[in-house]
Amino acid sequence: MYCQDTKRRGEAEQTSFDFLGYTFRGRRAKGKHAYFVNFSPAMSPKAQKAIGQRVRGWHLRRRTGSDLSRLAEDINPQARSWINYYGAFYRSELNFLVRRINAHLIRWAVHKFKRLRDKPTRAWPGSTPLVQREPRLFAHWWLVSSPNDRPVGAG
Repeated sequence: MYCQDTKRRGEAEQTSFDFLGYTFRGRRAKGKHAYFVNFSPAMSPKAQKAIGQRVRGWHLRRRTGSDLSRLAEDINPQARSWINYYGAFYRSELNFLVRRINAHLIRWAVHKFKRLRDKPTRAWPGSTPLVQREPRLFAHWWLVSSPNDRPVGAG
């Protein structure tokens, strides 16, 4: 299959393809002397949609009887597997995962605590000292914690 990149400048019918949950397409990469277009993988939009449906299927909002540690026990194995698999290439593509899970955690908090009903911004995990106090409670929080807290390239 011919796909266009820096070395293949001719016209191409295909500019990307999906394989094993990754989309391979031309992406900007940094070389020794300058940036160039490299044909490399990142999480596919289909995989993002499937993960979003899976997160929605957790029905976190309904689990007001659980506390955060119980939710973390249930969520972390699945989130960790996505982070390990899709984080191998273009880890920044996982930011949607962080936003999606945090949005569902916000809904959970708003339904669990009456004082947050009219103030969903207060329920956002980043606004609480909990993330600073326990940055490894949820696997996806670890993605957005400061780089000094983890070794580079660790999955």
